[in-house]
Order: sequence, then structure tokens, then C-alpha cells
Amino acid sequence: MSAPLLSVETLNVAYGKVEAVHGVSLEVGAGSIVTVIGANGAGKTTLLNALMGVLPASGRVSLSGSDIGGVSVEDRVSLGLALVPEKRELFASMTVFENLLLGGFRTSAADRTRNMEAVFQRFPRLRERRGQIAGTLSGGERQMLAMGRALMGTPRLLMLDEPSLGLAPRIMQDIFEIIGELRKTGVSILLVEQNARAALKAADYAYVMELGEVTMQGPAAELAADPRVIESYLGLGGEKP
Repeated sequence: MSAPLLSVETLNVAYGKVEAVHGVSLEVGAGSIVTVIGANGAGKTTLLNALMGVLPASGRVSLSGSDIGGVSVEDRVSLGLALVPEKRELFASMTVFENLLLGGFRTSAADRTRNMEAVFQRFPRLRERRGQIAGTLSGGERQMLAMGRALMGTPRLLMLDEPSLGLAPRIMQDIFEIIGELRKTGVSILLVEQNARAALKAADYAYVMELGEVTMQGPAAELAADPRVIESYLGLGGEKP
């Protein structure tokens, strides 16, 4: 059996003396969608930032079997990691086209051209808005641009932090359809979401985080049918679905 694309073993992340993530272990297989669900404050965003190298952490993080614990953020990008943060973090005063170019700055000119066209095919709205200032885009368009910018670097693992946050239901549905399509191209996805229903529907495997620890895990379809998950995260109270 081949090694998973991403393997995390007993990861710990602390802010000063406060431990925000404790003993988290998870795996993301090649070409799969794995989701981490949980309430606000569960440590989901902290986990992604630690995996990206933005926050210091202890434990072992491996990419294709190689330990990347001491690798810089820039080098993790070169190795194929990409993070779309919760707040999008676009360059608001720059155009859509300029934001996309910055996403591919570490790639060759030929790759940038090819990736740009692939992004425009994936997100036709961005082609229409290519000359528009990013700060004037709608919420859905900003999310598309943030994802497109990450894809400009040809990632092997795309980490998405709350991609549905603040989006209208129809736009959220579009984003999740795009996430499913990306998996078909071979991109693996680690999805952090508060919308547990949408996340479990899209994912192959799921982890539940509570107070910085993984408390449940399993195939996404099984967790979606688990009474504890239904009661806590699917908005149905104590009733059976």
C-alpha cells in the first residue's frame, strides 16, 4: 500500500501556554477529499496554519513520506501545498489578473500561461472580471479568486479553510461542485468546514475536532449517519433524520 499524500502524527500547536491543537493525527490520500468539521474554536484553522508552516508545531508532518516539519512556508508551496485561508487574503487593490499572476510566481512562464487558462476555464466569472479590482468583487467571486490563485501554483494538496463562509446557498453549492471537480483532476483536498452537512456530502473521509482534539473519524458517509454527529453538527437536534 502506498504512503498517503499527507500524514500528520500527534500534532501539537500552542499559543504561549495555551495548547490549541493537541495530539492530532490524520491522513489525506492521493486524489481524495478529507474534511475536518467542528464548532468555532475547535482548532481547525490552527491545524491548517500549522500544516502550512505558518504556526510552529510539534509532532510529525509528512508529504509523500518525507518529513516537512522543518520546511519553510515557501518551500512547502514548492512541494505542492496550498492554503486558501478563511479570510481569502486577496490583494484588494490589485486586479483579478494580477492576483492570479502572484499565485503562480514560483512557476515558469509556460506553466503560468497554462494554469491561467485552466483557472479561467474552471471559473469563467474570473475571465470576465480579469481586469477588475479584487476589492470590488462579490463574496462568491472573491472565493473563486482565492481558489484560483492557489491553483496557479499547481498544488498537489489544496487546503481550504471555510470556503462556504458568508456565501449565499446557491454560490456555496457552486463552490462545492468545483471542489468535487478539482478532485477529478488529481488534486487532493483537505477541507475545513463549519457547514458539516455540505462537507460530509463532498468528502470521502472525515474527522471531527472538539477543543483541539480529534474525537471522531471515519468514512464521511458513516459519520453523516452517526447520531452524535447528527445531533451536534447537522442541525437536527436530537431527532433522527
